[in-house]
Amino acid sequence: MTSQPLPTPNYDEEVDFQALAMTDPDFAKFYDDANGHVNFQDPKALQQLTKSVLKRDFNLELELPDDRLCPPVPVRYNYVRWLQELLDSTDDSEDLEKKDIIGLDIGIGASCIYSLLACSLRPTWKMLGTDIDPSNFNNANENIKRNNLESRISTKLNVTEDALINPKAFGVDKLDFTMCNPPFYSSPEDMAVSSAGKSGAPSAVCTGAEVEMICEGGDAGFVLRMVEESIELGNTVRWYTSMLGKLSSVHQVIDRLKESGVTNWAVTLLRAGNKTRRWAVGWSFGDRRPSNAIARGSDVGTHILPYPTAQTIHTIGFTRSEAADLLNKTLKQLDLQWSWNAEKWLGRGVANQNVWSRSARRKRKRVEMEQEEGQESKPEPEAPKKKESADVALEFDIEVKEGDMEVRWRQGKDNILFESFCGMLKRAMKQK
Repeated sequence: MTSQPLPTPNYDEEVDFQALAMTDPDFAKFYDDANGHVNFQDPKALQQLTKSVLKRDFNLELELPDDRLCPPVPVRYNYVRWLQELLDSTDDSEDLEKKDIIGLDIGIGASCIYSLLACSLRPTWKMLGTDIDPSNFNNANENIKRNNLESRISTKLNVTEDALINPKAFGVDKLDFTMCNPPFYSSPEDMAVSSAGKSGAPSAVCTGAEVEMICEGGDAGFVLRMVEESIELGNTVRWYTSMLGKLSSVHQVIDRLKESGVTNWAVTLLRAGNKTRRWAVGWSFGDRRPSNAIARGSDVGTHILPYPTAQTIHTIGFTRSEAADLLNKTLKQLDLQWSWNAEKWLGRGVANQNVWSRSARRKRKRVEMEQEEGQESKPEPEAPKKKESADVALEFDIEVKEGDMEVRWRQGKDNILFESFCGMLKRAMKQK
């Protein structure tokens, strides 16, 4: 595997087979140039497409057995990228691409594609991988060796009864994330019904074994099992995530998260080309809030979206400088940490409780008046110290633009507190 970064691929459109055939002789053998066609009922053609795309776009080498799933690359890449952005948007580290990260891939399959992609995209990421099928396990390890990634990808053969999420089995106490692409179907009958319900012949032959396609409860049952384990593990994992093949399964999972008191989750549609649609769900017991762009995907239904983590406050009638001055004046009057970067028109604040309510402001004013009148002898207040994470009730960023400002909720467990803070700012921005 190359150590040089490759251009970021764009899989919003279908893979250009003609362009790929022109640069890859192995794929060209399966490409009908006269008709611009690839026969995806031929398992070998399907395998070669996956191998050629991985080679061209990620410099990864892959071998696949004929009797196991052949993973199309685009939607899997989109899942890995979304997961990276989910982690990035909930992390304050300065150089995220150089941060050491450990993830768990539940069900690596014969290809080990998710772990391979993750390691190819971020040089400091390490992956742990499990599977219950010896054939998949052995083939995955060969692919790891083929790409010289033995030092970064560790694997373990599980049995069905093993916990899905067990970092201690790898000698690790905590994980940054889990990822998974569970079996879709609950039984052979379920798979047959699903196939019969599709109009026309399938666009590509399916070579998956039963162990890869079927599990108790299907994809929803599998991920609900992850949810139950996560409730016990809590902050052992920063972000629990999985891909799902049915929107109805996404609804089941998020309903269970809500029932369990989880308030920090993310959901998105993973689209690749014109046909493939999958969904990804992530949840966390921590209080770092992902951006709206990552957490509130399109085409999933508004009632399963998490609470928004950004609000726009209009500053019509103010110049950008006036809005920034009023913002700074307003926040400096409150008992919270506030730092302002005038060059970037961006500030960050941290509060350990609601200090903007009328009662909190009256209390602060009363204390200040008592100190001024000498009725209370106190030493000079020390410079504010950085609040420990456990003390943070609300951390936020505010960017001032022309005509409005965006308030981004970065940390905290209470969405009502964030809403209250934004309400206070909206009222303040009407004063002129």
